[in-house]
Amino acid sequence: MAETSIRAFVVGHPIAHSRSPKIHRHWLEAFGIAGSYEAVDVAPAGLAAFVGGLNRQGFRGGNVTIPHKEGVFALAERRDEAAEEIGAVNTLWFEDGTLWGGNTDAHGFAANLDEYALDWDRNGPAVVLGAGGAARAVVHALKQRGIKDIRIVNRTLARARELGDRFGAGVSAHALGATGELLADAGLLVNTTALGMHGNEGLLADPALLPEKAIVTDIVYVPLETPLLAAAKAHGLKTVDGLGMLLHQAVPGFEHWFGKRPVVTPDLRASIVADLGAAA
Repeated sequence: MAETSIRAFVVGHPIAHSRSPKIHRHWLEAFGIAGSYEAVDVAPAGLAAFVGGLNRQGFRGGNVTIPHKEGVFALAERRDEAAEEIGAVNTLWFEDGTLWGGNTDAHGFAANLDEYALDWDRNGPAVVLGAGGAARAVVHALKQRGIKDIRIVNRTLARARELGDRFGAGVSAHALGATGELLADAGLLVNTTALGMHGNEGLLADPALLPEKAIVTDIVYVPLETPLLAAAKAHGLKTVDGLGMLLHQAVPGFEHWFGKRPVVTPDLRASIVADLGAAA
Protein backbone atom coordinates (compact mmCIF):
# COMPACT_ATOMS: atom_id res chain seq x y z
CA MET A 1 0.00 0.00 0.00
CA ALA A 2 1.42 3.39 -1.02
CA GLU A 3 2.29 5.80 1.77
CA THR A 4 -0.19 8.70 2.07
CA SER A 5 1.39 12.08 1.43
CA ILE A 6 0.75 14.61 4.21
CA ARG A 7 -0.35 18.02 2.95
CA ALA A 8 0.31 21.39 4.59
CA PHE A 9 0.09 24.96 3.32
CA VAL A 10 0.68 28.64 3.84
CA VAL A 11 -2.25 30.93 3.05
CA GLY A 12 -2.08 34.67 2.41
CA HIS A 13 -2.98 37.36 -0.13
CA PRO A 14 -0.67 37.85 -1.94
CA ILE A 15 1.48 34.81 -1.21
CA ALA A 16 4.09 34.53 -3.98
CA HIS A 17 6.73 36.25 -1.80
CA SER A 18 6.50 33.68 1.03
CA ARG A 19 9.67 31.76 1.92
CA SER A 20 7.70 29.25 4.02
CA PRO A 21 7.48 26.63 1.21
CA LYS A 22 11.28 26.66 0.84
CA ILE A 23 11.74 26.23 4.62
CA HIS A 24 9.30 23.36 5.02
CA ARG A 25 10.35 21.57 1.83
CA HIS A 26 13.94 21.69 3.12
CA TRP A 27 12.85 19.85 6.27
CA LEU A 28 10.64 17.39 4.38
CA GLU A 29 13.65 16.41 2.31
CA ALA A 30 15.94 16.25 5.34
CA PHE A 31 13.58 13.86 7.15
CA GLY A 32 12.66 11.91 4.01
CA ILE A 33 8.96 12.50 4.68
CA ALA A 34 6.35 11.88 2.00
CA GLY A 35 4.61 15.23 2.21
CA SER A 36 3.93 18.52 0.52
CA TYR A 37 3.81 22.15 1.56
CA GLU A 38 2.16 24.59 -0.82
CA ALA A 39 1.43 28.31 -1.04
CA VAL A 40 -2.27 29.13 -1.44
CA ASP A 41 -3.48 32.61 -2.41
CA VAL A 42 -6.90 33.28 -0.87
CA ALA A 43 -8.60 36.69 -0.87
CA PRO A 44 -10.26 37.74 2.40
CA ALA A 45 -13.74 37.05 1.01
CA GLY A 46 -12.82 33.40 0.46
CA LEU A 47 -11.01 32.78 3.75
CA ALA A 48 -13.90 31.20 5.71
CA ALA A 49 -14.66 28.78 2.86
CA PHE A 50 -10.99 27.81 2.56
CA VAL A 51 -10.56 27.14 6.29
CA GLY A 52 -13.88 25.29 6.45
CA GLY A 53 -12.75 22.99 3.65
CA LEU A 54 -9.30 22.05 4.96
CA ASN A 55 -10.34 18.52 5.94
CA ARG A 56 -12.01 17.86 2.60
CA GLN A 57 -8.88 19.01 0.79
CA GLY A 58 -6.76 16.62 2.84
CA PHE A 59 -4.71 19.26 4.63
CA ARG A 60 -3.19 18.35 8.01
CA GLY A 61 -2.80 22.07 8.75
CA GLY A 62 -0.79 25.08 7.67
CA ASN A 63 0.56 28.56 8.21
CA VAL A 64 -1.31 31.84 7.99
CA THR A 65 0.24 35.11 6.88
CA ILE A 66 -0.84 38.66 6.01
CA PRO A 67 -3.67 39.67 5.87
CA HIS A 68 -5.39 36.62 7.41
CA LYS A 69 -3.94 36.21 10.93
CA GLU A 70 -6.81 38.00 12.67
CA GLY A 71 -9.45 36.47 10.39
CA VAL A 72 -8.27 32.92 11.07
CA PHE A 73 -8.21 33.70 14.81
CA ALA A 74 -12.01 33.89 14.64
CA LEU A 75 -12.32 30.74 12.50
CA ALA A 76 -10.25 28.35 14.63
CA GLU A 77 -12.31 26.07 16.90
CA ARG A 78 -9.74 26.27 19.71
CA ARG A 79 -6.70 28.47 20.25
CA ASP A 80 -3.50 28.14 22.25
CA GLU A 81 -2.45 30.62 24.94
CA ALA A 82 -0.11 32.58 22.67
CA ALA A 83 -2.82 33.09 20.04
CA GLU A 84 -5.30 34.23 22.69
CA GLU A 85 -2.83 36.71 24.17
CA ILE A 86 -1.67 38.05 20.79
CA GLY A 87 -5.10 38.03 19.15
CA ALA A 88 -3.85 36.41 15.95
CA VAL A 89 -3.23 32.93 14.53
CA ASN A 90 -0.32 32.00 12.26
CA THR A 91 -0.48 28.20 12.57
CA LEU A 92 -3.38 25.76 12.14
CA TRP A 93 -3.48 22.05 12.91
CA PHE A 94 -5.99 19.30 13.59
CA GLU A 95 -5.99 17.55 16.95
CA ASP A 96 -8.58 14.82 17.58
CA GLY A 97 -10.71 16.27 14.79
CA THR A 98 -10.63 19.81 16.23
CA LEU A 99 -9.06 22.68 14.29
CA TRP A 100 -6.58 24.44 16.57
CA GLY A 101 -5.09 27.86 15.96
CA GLY A 102 -1.77 28.85 17.46
CA ASN A 103 0.71 31.68 17.25
CA THR A 104 4.40 30.81 16.94
CA ASP A 105 5.67 34.34 16.17
CA ALA A 106 6.57 35.00 19.81
CA HIS A 107 8.40 31.67 19.97
CA GLY A 108 10.28 32.55 16.77
CA PHE A 109 11.26 35.98 18.08
CA ALA A 110 12.61 34.62 21.38
CA ALA A 111 14.37 31.61 19.80
CA ASN A 112 16.16 33.88 17.32
CA LEU A 113 17.54 36.03 20.14
CA ASP A 114 18.41 32.93 22.17
CA GLU A 115 20.55 31.76 19.26
CA TYR A 116 22.42 34.98 18.57
CA ALA A 117 22.32 37.09 21.77
CA LEU A 118 22.91 35.06 24.92
CA ASP A 119 21.11 36.38 28.03
CA TRP A 120 19.22 39.00 26.00
CA ASP A 121 16.29 38.66 28.39
CA ARG A 122 18.44 39.78 31.35
CA ASN A 123 19.71 42.92 29.68
CA GLY A 124 17.28 45.49 31.05
CA PRO A 125 14.30 47.46 29.73
CA ALA A 126 13.04 46.83 26.18
CA VAL A 127 11.93 49.50 23.71
CA VAL A 128 9.55 48.27 20.98
CA LEU A 129 9.01 50.38 17.86
CA GLY A 130 5.52 49.95 16.43
CA ALA A 131 2.15 48.84 17.80
CA GLY A 132 0.73 46.49 15.16
CA GLY A 133 0.23 42.74 15.08
CA ALA A 134 3.94 41.98 15.03
CA ALA A 135 4.45 44.18 18.09
CA ARG A 136 1.80 42.16 19.96
CA ALA A 137 3.79 38.97 19.34
CA VAL A 138 7.03 40.62 20.46
CA VAL A 139 5.51 42.05 23.65
CA HIS A 140 4.01 38.63 24.46
CA ALA A 141 7.46 37.07 24.07
CA LEU A 142 9.09 39.74 26.24
CA LYS A 143 6.51 39.26 29.00
CA GLN A 144 6.87 35.47 28.82
CA ARG A 145 10.61 35.88 29.35
CA GLY A 146 10.12 38.03 32.43
CA ILE A 147 11.06 41.47 31.14
CA LYS A 148 9.39 43.88 33.56
CA ASP A 149 9.80 47.18 31.71
CA ILE A 150 8.54 47.19 28.11
CA ARG A 151 8.23 50.58 26.39
CA ILE A 152 6.10 50.80 23.23
CA VAL A 153 6.83 53.71 20.90
CA ASN A 154 4.46 54.49 18.03
CA ARG A 155 3.70 57.41 15.73
CA THR A 156 0.07 57.14 16.86
CA LEU A 157 0.07 57.22 20.66
CA ALA A 158 -3.47 55.84 20.90
CA ARG A 159 -2.39 52.59 19.23
CA ALA A 160 0.55 52.26 21.61
CA ARG A 161 -1.85 52.75 24.53
CA GLU A 162 -4.17 50.05 23.20
CA LEU A 163 -1.25 47.63 23.13
CA GLY A 164 -0.11 48.68 26.59
CA ASP A 165 -3.62 48.16 27.97
CA ARG A 166 -3.81 44.73 26.31
CA PHE A 167 -0.72 43.46 28.14
CA GLY A 168 -1.07 45.37 31.39
CA ALA A 169 1.54 45.85 34.09
CA GLY A 170 5.04 46.67 32.98
CA VAL A 171 4.05 47.74 29.45
CA SER A 172 3.97 51.51 28.83
CA ALA A 173 2.99 53.60 25.79
CA HIS A 174 4.98 56.54 24.45
CA ALA A 175 4.93 59.05 21.60
CA LEU A 176 7.75 59.15 19.08
CA GLY A 177 9.22 62.27 20.66
CA ALA A 178 10.08 60.38 23.84
CA THR A 179 12.29 57.82 22.10
CA GLY A 180 15.64 59.37 22.95
CA GLU A 181 14.92 59.46 26.67
CA LEU A 182 13.56 55.90 26.62
CA LEU A 183 16.71 54.52 24.97
CA ALA A 184 19.13 55.91 27.58
CA ASP A 185 18.97 52.85 29.86
CA ALA A 186 17.44 50.27 27.48
CA GLY A 187 18.97 46.83 27.04
CA LEU A 188 16.98 45.85 23.96
CA LEU A 189 15.61 47.80 20.99
CA VAL A 190 13.15 46.00 18.70
CA ASN A 191 11.80 47.34 15.41
CA THR A 192 8.46 45.78 14.42
CA THR A 193 7.54 48.36 11.76
CA ALA A 194 7.99 48.05 8.00
CA LEU A 195 10.39 50.99 8.09
CA GLY A 196 13.52 50.00 6.20
CA MET A 197 11.86 47.23 4.21
CA HIS A 198 11.66 49.38 1.09
CA GLY A 199 14.65 51.64 1.55
CA ASN A 200 16.07 53.98 4.13
CA GLU A 201 13.27 56.38 5.02
CA GLY A 202 14.88 57.63 8.20
CA LEU A 203 15.05 55.89 11.55
CA LEU A 204 12.40 55.96 14.27
CA ALA A 205 15.16 55.59 16.85
CA ASP A 206 18.85 56.52 16.94
CA PRO A 207 20.90 53.54 18.19
CA ALA A 208 23.68 55.94 19.19
CA LEU A 209 21.53 56.88 22.20
CA LEU A 210 21.60 53.32 23.57
CA PRO A 211 24.02 52.05 26.22
CA GLU A 212 27.02 50.01 24.98
CA LYS A 213 25.52 46.75 26.30
CA ALA A 214 22.29 47.13 24.31
CA ILE A 215 21.08 44.65 21.68
CA VAL A 216 19.25 45.84 18.56
CA THR A 217 16.99 43.55 16.54
CA ASP A 218 14.67 44.09 13.59
CA ILE A 219 11.92 41.65 12.67
CA VAL A 220 12.16 42.84 9.04
CA TYR A 221 14.44 40.52 7.02
CA VAL A 222 14.22 42.19 3.59
CA PRO A 223 16.77 43.69 3.47
CA LEU A 224 18.67 41.41 5.83
CA GLU A 225 20.60 44.36 7.24
CA THR A 226 18.04 47.11 7.70
CA PRO A 227 19.03 50.76 8.15
CA LEU A 228 18.43 50.38 11.91
CA LEU A 229 20.77 47.39 12.16
CA ALA A 230 23.40 49.10 10.02
CA ALA A 231 23.30 52.17 12.27
CA ALA A 232 23.51 50.04 15.41
CA LYS A 233 26.44 48.07 14.03
CA ALA A 234 28.24 51.31 13.15
CA HIS A 235 28.02 52.24 16.84
CA GLY A 236 29.47 48.91 17.94
CA LEU A 237 26.20 47.46 19.26
CA LYS A 238 25.17 43.81 19.13
CA THR A 239 22.62 43.25 16.34
CA VAL A 240 20.30 40.37 15.40
CA ASP A 241 18.53 40.30 12.03
CA GLY A 242 14.94 39.16 11.53
CA LEU A 243 15.50 36.06 9.40
CA GLY A 244 15.94 33.78 12.41
CA MET A 245 12.47 34.72 13.66
CA LEU A 246 10.99 33.50 10.37
CA LEU A 247 12.95 30.24 10.54
CA HIS A 248 12.26 29.47 14.20
CA GLN A 249 8.54 30.30 14.05
CA ALA A 250 8.19 27.54 11.44
CA VAL A 251 9.44 24.78 13.76
CA PRO A 252 6.28 24.08 15.86
CA GLY A 253 4.00 23.93 12.82
CA PHE A 254 6.17 21.38 11.03
CA GLU A 255 6.13 19.23 14.17
CA HIS A 256 2.31 19.43 14.39
CA TRP A 257 1.79 18.34 10.77
CA PHE A 258 4.64 15.96 10.07
CA GLY A 259 5.43 14.54 13.52
CA LYS A 260 9.13 15.50 13.61
CA ARG A 261 10.68 18.51 15.31
CA PRO A 262 13.07 20.15 12.86
CA VAL A 263 16.20 22.17 13.63
CA VAL A 264 17.17 25.54 12.21
CA THR A 265 20.59 24.82 10.70
CA PRO A 266 23.21 27.03 9.03
CA ASP A 267 22.42 25.22 5.76
CA LEU A 268 18.75 26.21 5.96
CA ARG A 269 19.61 29.82 6.76
CA ALA A 270 22.12 29.94 3.90
CA SER A 271 19.54 28.63 1.43
CA ILE A 272 17.02 31.31 2.43
CA VAL A 273 19.67 34.04 2.36
CA ALA A 274 20.59 32.93 -1.16
CA ASP A 275 16.91 33.00 -2.14
CA LEU A 276 16.54 36.52 -0.76
CA GLY A 277 19.59 37.58 -2.74
CA ALA A 278 18.22 36.07 -5.94
CA ALA A 279 14.93 37.95 -5.44
CA ALA A 280 16.61 41.29 -4.74
